[in-house]
Amino acid sequence: MKIGAIFPHQEIGSDPLVIRDWAQAAEGLGYGSILAYDHVIGAVHADREPKLWGPYTEDDAFHEPFVLFGYFAACTQQVDLATGILILPQRQTVLVAKQAAQVDVLSGGRLRLGVGTGWNYVEYDSLNEDFGNRGKRQEEQVELLRQLWKEPVIVYNGDYHRVDRAGLKPLPGRQIPIWFGGFAPVAFKRAARLGDGFTFGGGQDDNLAAYDQVMACLESEGRDPTQFGIEAFLNYQSGPDAWRSEVEAWRQRGANYVSMRAMRLRGQGDGLDSPQAHIDALETYWQAVGDLAD
Repeated sequence: MKIGAIFPHQEIGSDPLVIRDWAQAAEGLGYGSILAYDHVIGAVHADREPKLWGPYTEDDAFHEPFVLFGYFAACTQQVDLATGILILPQRQTVLVAKQAAQVDVLSGGRLRLGVGTGWNYVEYDSLNEDFGNRGKRQEEQVELLRQLWKEPVIVYNGDYHRVDRAGLKPLPGRQIPIWFGGFAPVAFKRAARLGDGFTFGGGQDDNLAAYDQVMACLESEGRDPTQFGIEAFLNYQSGPDAWRSEVEAWRQRGANYVSMRAMRLRGQGDGLDSPQAHIDALETYWQAVGDLAD
């Protein structure tokens, strides 16, 4: 099991040297992966119908994950790079295939593409994509991504996509792993049918309950759970008394990754007060649990 670090997009700032230092600190300490969230734009929540229920607004900063990972590919050597999650249906599928392939090539095969459907319909509208059919389109997107990464020229005619004798170059040289994320039973079922793994992004108790549901879905699909990847987010705010027991709970369940999240969370205070505090948190957490990593 690898212990990963979640990129603190809200609080890291925009200084490229600080961002580099955070990534290199994570890799230097021994973290096995760096995971980044995805939002293209933020939206004002007030006076919306239907209401926006998600935790982020126009005040929250997000670095674009493919560009960020291109940067990390150059300033790190071996740490895995994972999206957790990329809101796939609000993006053009062929362009995602190209961007993901390029990151994988430049990083030496370190990308893991976590995908989901998201919650921000304003973001979908702004990107000229349909929020209402995002789940169905995502399923077709996953199929198309895998074909584009496999063959130099493809013909594809789906319900939402058409590719006529065209392909990517350079190809990534492998099937980039596609993991799913989400919080609803439909996401668990979709992952069990189509995914290479699942990223559990809630709190510890909710994640453990969701894990049981995903295992049941895998059984229904006749899939071997040992061939299905598992990642869980663990919160720095849980405190030192809980850190090791949380990691151990996922080790016992055969998780491939646990990823530490130190940025502020809704209902859990203001978070850390500086980029340096996030770098320090990497070291503090690693000292407490790093010996549990494989």
